[in-house]
Amino acid sequence: MSESLEKTQLSKVKRGAKRALYDKATAFDIIDSALMCHIAQTQNGQAFVIPTCHWREGDYLYWHAHSQARNIRGVIGEPEKICINISLLDGLVMARSAFHHSVNYRSVTLFGVPELIEDKAEKIRHFELFMDKVSPGRWQELRPVNDAEVKATGLARIKIEEASIKMRAEPPKDDPEDYNWPVWAGVIPLQRSWGEAETDPLQSESYITPNTPSAF
Repeated sequence: MSESLEKTQLSKVKRGAKRALYDKATAFDIIDSALMCHIAQTQNGQAFVIPTCHWREGDYLYWHAHSQARNIRGVIGEPEKICINISLLDGLVMARSAFHHSVNYRSVTLFGVPELIEDKAEKIRHFELFMDKVSPGRWQELRPVNDAEVKATGLARIKIEEASIKMRAEPPKDDPEDYNWPVWAGVIPLQRSWGEAETDPLQSESYITPNTPSAF
């Protein structure tokens, strides 16, 4: 039986509760299937939402940014609770009325107080984990990171515990009197795929194209 997420006043889904889940394994799958998340935080009464790439190890979601970036500097000192959302669009739901059009999607929203990771060896280990998510096996081929790069890059994490999942994977739900309306209705799935690699115009040698990730 899968471990459950913590359901709190913040994480409990109130609107569309029938689409809510609190299953940690499902949350992990959504997190691992996406490359980008959006981090919401407040500073001096002003709300900010910052998109960034993320990865997961165990029960923690990690992200990196420049050491002076807002989503890293906000972790220094006494950080406040933040909110992170990850969403995947799976298809367009085409109904018989404009009102009942929708989308099929998977989404996870997390709450928690972030932690800053400052140990050099741990930072480098996580840089490799992140690179392996972006392009499996590429880290070993790259020029090794140097001290200046490690210092310039901040690393933070949040524990995946206070969170909720919301998802839709259904055909359209029309009003009964509209089911005979003469228009096509159904789902148009979104199919994701990486395009053909485009070589850097400044590169003169020919090399093997890197691996692409399974995440989007």
